[in-house]
Amino acid sequence: MWVIHQFLDELYQDTVKRNRKTYDEDWQSSLTLKFQELLGSFTSDVSLQPTIIEQKVYDQYTRYSIEITTLPSVRLQMFVLVPNNLKGIKAPAVLALHGHGYGNKDIVGLDPSGNDRNGDPGLHKDFAIQLVKRGFVVMAPELIGFGERTYSIDKRQSPSDNSCYSLASQLLLFGKTLAGLRVFECQRVLDFMEAFEEIDSTRIGCMGISGGGLIAAFTTILDKRIQAIAISGYTNTFKGSIMNRRHCLDNYIPGILQYAEMPELIALTVPRPLYIESGKVDHLFPVKETEKAIKEIKSIYSERNVDHLVKWHLFEGGHEICGNQSFEWLCSTLNAEEQ
Repeated sequence: MWVIHQFLDELYQDTVKRNRKTYDEDWQSSLTLKFQELLGSFTSDVSLQPTIIEQKVYDQYTRYSIEITTLPSVRLQMFVLVPNNLKGIKAPAVLALHGHGYGNKDIVGLDPSGNDRNGDPGLHKDFAIQLVKRGFVVMAPELIGFGERTYSIDKRQSPSDNSCYSLASQLLLFGKTLAGLRVFECQRVLDFMEAFEEIDSTRIGCMGISGGGLIAAFTTILDKRIQAIAISGYTNTFKGSIMNRRHCLDNYIPGILQYAEMPELIALTVPRPLYIESGKVDHLFPVKETEKAIKEIKSIYSERNVDHLVKWHLFEGGHEICGNQSFEWLCSTLNAEEQ
């Protein structure tokens, strides 16, 4: 049997060695434009048309289910968590992005049927609730392809089944990517956040886990309305993670290695504050490659004299949210007041 590993390794080395290594503002501007091109662009002239579907009051916060229009004939549902004691004062906000699982219910304390969950919160650790209790208005959109937003041709055997492959493979035929579509929808959520009465739009952060970490990073790269970002369970190298095992098709951006490895992409967030957390036994994004990525990201930030804005926590755990340091980092960076 022909062994292809050496061929792919040589192809990788030959490709990445041609990447530019001067990380100045021209590099940042040109790579950001190329990255948008590779993701594929989406545009929409339709208004958001927000509709409140449901409201439930808890001791410390109120949870709304709200729908907005992102593209013609496409509606996005999100949970909006608002602290109860704002008293007319605008609060900082976090765009909270779930990873693979049963959708945005997974991060707001609900089971797949929409009932309050009792028991293990799973890898997401209900991090949207942890953030609203710390004084943030939290917007948790259901990323397309998950939960109630799966493609109708996919027969779901479990609430965690998704439509990533069906959507990603078809979008590639149009020169677009599923990551690009999810980023665009998050930018529409940001439009909604800017106009939301309780939010101070100068203090918007973003946090995501796993595939949600990917979308958090990519959205932050392309949209400067996000002032700070916390990435959980994603920061790595393409070579050490995405190329090292079978991953979901939503991870793949055609041609990206001709221009950047993952650390270089994430470093496009410079000079905005960046927090990275990763489990030491994460089986999907190995910690040794995370350490390499952090070193390179910090080096790129240092070329702009802002390496102090890169923080990280490699915790005792696996592919999961930790939050022991990242939640408080978001609070201090965006000046949140705990409820």
